[in-house]
Amino acid sequence: MRNSWLLCDFHIHTDMSDGSLPVDEVVDMYGSKGFDVISITDHILDSHTFKEREEKGESVCAVRKDKFKEYLCILWREAERAWKEYNMLLIPGAEVTNNHKWYHILALDVKGYIDPTLSVEEIVKRIHDQQAIAVACHPDLKKGEDKNLSWYLWKNHEKYRNLFDAWEVANRDDLYNVIGLKKLNYIANSDFHESRHLYSWKSLIESEKNTEAVKSAIRENKNIAIYLFRKQ
Repeated sequence: MRNSWLLCDFHIHTDMSDGSLPVDEVVDMYGSKGFDVISITDHILDSHTFKEREEKGESVCAVRKDKFKEYLCILWREAERAWKEYNMLLIPGAEVTNNHKWYHILALDVKGYIDPTLSVEEIVKRIHDQQAIAVACHPDLKKGEDKNLSWYLWKNHEKYRNLFDAWEVANRDDLYNVIGLKKLNYIANSDFHESRHLYSWKSLIESEKNTEAVKSAIRENKNIAIYLFRKQ
């Protein structure tokens, strides 16, 4: 059977972390727009930033460690519904977020909690131990961000170039040309937090529509294109 080009978004947040919409509304939005594959990737947060936010009385905006199993159960339930109602594949994920040292790593097809306080190398090892995909997300500064921020992954991209399965070459409205220039494996995502973010860069992947085939395509960087999804 010939593979199809799948419309994909692997970086999506809900109100279980810092997104504005509940997961069922997000699934319905993507499903109704004809997406083939999505990954919900709500934040899990390093202990330093977690403690700072709690001490300041701020919202943590992340899935807590003791709630992570419940989070996965919600995603598994929504994945079943997404397939039944929209023929859309939902891959459970998480954004392993270290705001203390400034690295954010997507874990796609995650199956258990991973401590964001760990080193980059140890986080990726634990992602791979779960047979999940590790993606360096928004590796360079995004538009409007403080130029003094130290984005650790890009500063060390030569060290980590082959550690990750893919790097985000596009994130929402931003294109990271340096990812292409360095010939790194890539995907494109929305970093969805609210409805308007649906219309942004996405990935097109020629693959069978199942989780293992999509993961293999990302690892092999095979038949992947980026696509700007616009309002019709």
